[in-house]
Amino acid sequence: MAHFLVVPQWQGSPAARAMLLTDGAAAIAGDLPRAATTILDVPLEAGESLGTGVHRLSALQRVRELVRDNLEPGAVLIGGDCSITVAALAAIDGGTDDLAVVWCDAHPDLHTPETSPSGAFSGMALRAVLGEGEPQLVLTPGIPAERIVVVGARAVDAEEEAPLARFPQVSASALSDPNALADAIAATGASRVWVHVDVDVLDPSEIIGVSSPAPFGANTAELSAALRRLRERVPLAGATIAGFAPRSPVDAVDDLGALLRLVGAVA
Repeated sequence: MAHFLVVPQWQGSPAARAMLLTDGAAAIAGDLPRAATTILDVPLEAGESLGTGVHRLSALQRVRELVRDNLEPGAVLIGGDCSITVAALAAIDGGTDDLAVVWCDAHPDLHTPETSPSGAFSGMALRAVLGEGEPQLVLTPGIPAERIVVVGARAVDAEEEAPLARFPQVSASALSDPNALADAIAATGASRVWVHVDVDVLDPSEIIGVSSPAPFGANTAELSAALRRLRERVPLAGATIAGFAPRSPVDAVDDLGALLRLVGAVA
């Protein structure tokens, strides 16, 4: 059984209601096996930027330490905002030299502190995985773009278009072929893969509780099937399910079916 690490971090989000991410993490955690689940005591305070272009940097650094101290091999992180994946990859057992990353997200998260309109680290998360951005938060060494497959990106800021072109990509519609994702990862030559899923990669008809829905997203059944097929072909080093921000307990209940299907696909 996978170990679930619940990381209810909200400080990396640009959303006005970012703290709803803590409610989303708690909602998912309630349906996980208690004996296999660790819930991190994430600080509630916003934190300080410490003279950088990243808002709430001090809180992000504290969460990074907590993830490092609690991450187990093969863990599934339940977030929280997208940037918890950066913390996990910084702490992963065995390093990242043989690792590929699947980045499922409606938004490519490729800003830097210089281009970000919000200063929110979640919008810089994939750029940090490359080793680019705020030195206190980026991966060192970064993972090359050719070993990162971006899935379902469709809400792209102008400043993100050029860096996005560096990555192999799989569109949401291409997931109708359950082998498309596994083929793309196999082409990287990596021997392990980390799967990151921001749940806004799903179409708005599939999920309500996201801060920035974008049309023409992935189908839950197709994405789940693609992730299961990927696991059959490439060992999973770990995974993240992030970005769930339900506005009410009723909304959370309505979305849990789709979310738990994704959790099951990576666990």
